[in-house]
Amino acid sequence: MRVLFTSFAHNTHFYTLAPLAWAFRAAGHEVVVASQPSLTDTITQAGLPAVPVGVDHAVQEFEQRQSNRNSEHPEINFAETRPEIVTWDYALGLQSMMTPLMYAKVNDTMVDDLVEFARQWQPDLVIWEPFTYAGAVAARVTGAAHARLLWGPDVQLRARKLFLQRQAEQPVEHRDDPLAEWLTWTLDRYGCTFDEEIVTGQWTIDSTPESTRLPLDQHVVPMRYVPYNGTSVIPDWLREPPKRPRVCLTLGVSAREVLGGDAVSVSDLIEATADLDIELVATLDASQRDLLASVPDNTRIVDFVPMHALLPTCSAIIYHGGAGTWSTAMLAGVPHIMLAEQYDTVLKAERIEELGAGLFIRPNTLTAQGLRDMVVRVLEEPSFRAAAERLRQEVVAEPTPGELVPVLERLTAEHRTRPEVPVG
Repeated sequence: MRVLFTSFAHNTHFYTLAPLAWAFRAAGHEVVVASQPSLTDTITQAGLPAVPVGVDHAVQEFEQRQSNRNSEHPEINFAETRPEIVTWDYALGLQSMMTPLMYAKVNDTMVDDLVEFARQWQPDLVIWEPFTYAGAVAARVTGAAHARLLWGPDVQLRARKLFLQRQAEQPVEHRDDPLAEWLTWTLDRYGCTFDEEIVTGQWTIDSTPESTRLPLDQHVVPMRYVPYNGTSVIPDWLREPPKRPRVCLTLGVSAREVLGGDAVSVSDLIEATADLDIELVATLDASQRDLLASVPDNTRIVDFVPMHALLPTCSAIIYHGGAGTWSTAMLAGVPHIMLAEQYDTVLKAERIEELGAGLFIRPNTLTAQGLRDMVVRVLEEPSFRAAAERLRQEVVAEPTPGELVPVLERLTAEHRTRPEVPVG
């Protein structure tokens, strides 16, 4: 079987695909990963064959603009579901903003080359991350089966379903649909038609624990989250057990590499815990370190350390809510302190707090004393560790990527619309 994975050129979105791609290769299937050229080295460093398609996009410019908006702004708050807020104008505004500035910007730069490659290579299955609709288009053109692989709660699809509900309430002449219009134009170029399967995939592979999933009445195939952080080396100090409670502080690579900076002061975060009897491990690059007037005695500054190696040694994590860190923290069973404001992070933080596995505060309400108090709470109150352990048990109960391969083989055979192409 030939399996095509595709993601737009964002490292952390690709990282979620890598373990399942390895599983298919280990099972004897042919696998390639297609993305814009700037992701090629990241793909090949993961030991996977890369197919560069299209040209590099400028989605960073959009994300940098959004990083300066308030998290309550209706255009960027995927967590919002209140009926009095999610009106027709609200729902249409979200679709109207995301379609040209994110979805089209990402996919139009790669879809022609991806379709051309798929026509030549003839994949049996296309697995695409949720922003990369080009994968669904290539699958429709070639008759391949196709599925989305999520990297967090399915907020995009929930927003889409809320939009369709509001759209159905409008007069027919006012039922604008920017996403459907763009995908219809795109598919028409290849002689294909649009339907909602292009948005949803034929099924969805979900690596989030069940208690954090959104009820969307979709065909969901659960998969255990397996962390991949890119190339990394485990440092010597991490091989020794911590002498004091270890707390990780990370604001993620997306903030510093894509969004143009952190939403909170790194210096303030470090100073807030300077008098606590802990070992604070803060992942900071050179530009972030330059902002520090001093480094407290209880703080270790590192540029990068693989989260899957660090977090099992930690008693808590202070972080932004990014997809990989969130999933790895749940796998490690570590209590969360989440400073969330963007896209799906608010929803994730609210759910973690509801489940008792951590605490949530918005960056614009953060104070040094407030952060210090939260750290003390999650370290001293055993309920947080117990709830985090329950989440960990949910994660490890799901099928591993290797165990999932036979399931995906059967689904591919059911959904593929062309005869199987002999391999070799």
